[in-house]
Amino acid sequence: MHTTPFIDDLIRERRSKRGFVDRAVPLDVVKDILSVAKYAPSSSNTQPWRCYVVTGEARERVTKAAVAEFRANHDKLAPEYPFFPQPLHEPYSTRFNTFRGQLGDAQGVHRSDKVGRMRDVERQFLFFDAPVGIIFTMDRRLEWASFLCYGCFLQNVMLAAKGRGLDTCPQQIWSLQHHVLRAELGIPADEMVIAGMSMGWADNDLPENRMTLQKHEVESFASFIEQ
Repeated sequence: MHTTPFIDDLIRERRSKRGFVDRAVPLDVVKDILSVAKYAPSSSNTQPWRCYVVTGEARERVTKAAVAEFRANHDKLAPEYPFFPQPLHEPYSTRFNTFRGQLGDAQGVHRSDKVGRMRDVERQFLFFDAPVGIIFTMDRRLEWASFLCYGCFLQNVMLAAKGRGLDTCPQQIWSLQHHVLRAELGIPADEMVIAGMSMGWADNDLPENRMTLQKHEVESFASFIEQ
């Protein structure tokens, strides 16, 4: 009798959640999650990740500063590395626009609603009200190949959290706030801000937390070559 491995369920059930309930996460649980995630593979065991976990007053200080910076300079903020090529080409532009439209519909914000869109971006800099925020950095002298290692680590963090009943949202957008994060968290200049992550107990009453995203079938992205 075939049984589905537990890890398969975690992978399928993990979703990026954009709203959390007011419920604390014990710091020991976060430490356990990171202790498991550290077993991610990395090139020649270089382990390029570094994490800054913010909770309580530190979290409030960081989010307040980030929202203020976004309101004052949203059109001037630049990430530490490019997120997408400009312009984004097919089929990725269609996938991107389909998702943004779906998310906007769930949030009740039309893409022409600039005020509403700004408000929803601000929520990212509040860690979507999650009690735990994590900022991930990497030595900027490393090469792009280390991003492969980092992706494995981030997935481990999210799956380990899901296995404990917690939800997460990985957030590249925190790279826009690298100046604020350096000032508030003492991140040295030789560390690149890769991403942030919200972690907590998801508010699944929110429509955006109940979205079903289309995932392409294996045949559309995999080639099986036998001879």
